[in-house]
Amino acid sequence: MKTAKTTPALSLITLTVAATLALGTGAALAQAKPLAGQTVKLMWIDPLTGLMGPVGTNQLKTQQFLAEKFSASNPAGVKFEVIGVDNKLSPTESLNALKSAIDQGIRYVIQGNGSSVAIPLIDAINKHNERNPGKEVVFLNEAAVDPDLTNSKCSFWHFRFDGDTTMKLEAMTTFIKGQPDVKKVYLLNQNYSHGQQVARYAKEYLARKRPDIAIVGEDLHPLAQVRDFAPYIAKIKAAGADTVITGNWGSDLSLLVKAANEGGYTGKFLTYYTGVTGTPSALGTGGAGKVYQVAYAHYNMGGQMDAYMKDFKAKFNDDLYTGAVIRQFEVLGAAMAKAKSTDPVKVAFAMEGLKVKSAFGGEVEMRKTDHQLQQTLYITVWQKADAKNPYSPENTGMTLAPVATYEPYVSSTPTSCQMTRPAS
Repeated sequence: MKTAKTTPALSLITLTVAATLALGTGAALAQAKPLAGQTVKLMWIDPLTGLMGPVGTNQLKTQQFLAEKFSASNPAGVKFEVIGVDNKLSPTESLNALKSAIDQGIRYVIQGNGSSVAIPLIDAINKHNERNPGKEVVFLNEAAVDPDLTNSKCSFWHFRFDGDTTMKLEAMTTFIKGQPDVKKVYLLNQNYSHGQQVARYAKEYLARKRPDIAIVGEDLHPLAQVRDFAPYIAKIKAAGADTVITGNWGSDLSLLVKAANEGGYTGKFLTYYTGVTGTPSALGTGGAGKVYQVAYAHYNMGGQMDAYMKDFKAKFNDDLYTGAVIRQFEVLGAAMAKAKSTDPVKVAFAMEGLKVKSAFGGEVEMRKTDHQLQQTLYITVWQKADAKNPYSPENTGMTLAPVATYEPYVSSTPTSCQMTRPAS
């Protein structure tokens, strides 16, 4: 048997090919993770104390939990670090926190609990960025849903990952259109921009889709100040309402449904935030088949969303319900990879029009016109957890099960945004 001999020339060719392949692989890896090793700090500004503190506490845990998850896997290769600041639901405290972020060189801020906070934050960020080129800040909105934020007050520096009030009401009223037992509606909302917009657009959309429905009552109450909703439930019952539409969140929803249970109100509730901290426990087994939620996600979506929720529950014995945070990191990581930079100006341009395959709900798109994320919305109903819909929030034995799905082309609403962009 003869042994093949390798000539010097062949050895040189082999080494050259191997080196080329190695360099090519290294270049491909560098291209895939262009910013490997860089840390991106984000400041989260929302309530950690007061009546809305439990919601904020959950959402800060969600931000930091998902920052860790996405630091381990994002196309840019960056590490995310979220720093939380308690704004006490105060615009003044929020502006102080923004100043602190700027002073620390933090270029990305996150907020969502209260459009009453989001509006002054946008104004302040606009002014800062105009006056301080090279030190721009981007605002990532996880939950503030006033339509004005992507219409009359739209800003190049603001990106919303939740669906706005008009999108959710488009889905909700489309659902109501097919519910003949809904005949008398009561509107009960918080007295600030979000609650006012829910009341306004609910009337407008119902008049268009179900003109036979009567609005039998309407109330706006102070945000995060009412501790007993029994008087409101008495008014709702006296008005003969078979359905309540409310954009309430946090304690203002959990105390409302608690009062409804105690007061014997058996009508439907069509809500935005049934799944948020405190409300599942307030409902308990009451409201089964009567309480609905419109949202961009729900507890029983399966896939990667299910994996995140299980890990979160195991770590904190709490429920991950702010799925907008997942999309925030999905879009941010993809935009940084596209821009090959963490610079806020370059990343903001890269986010415009960006489409990503989300961990849940299919493809989403950050609409360039107004920076409103286009996404599927779901109507879910409060019911007993079962084999098909097993996730039980706050260990209630109940869940939110999907009953209707509205693709982006259904839930999307037009915008009047006239955006001013910086030089790219």
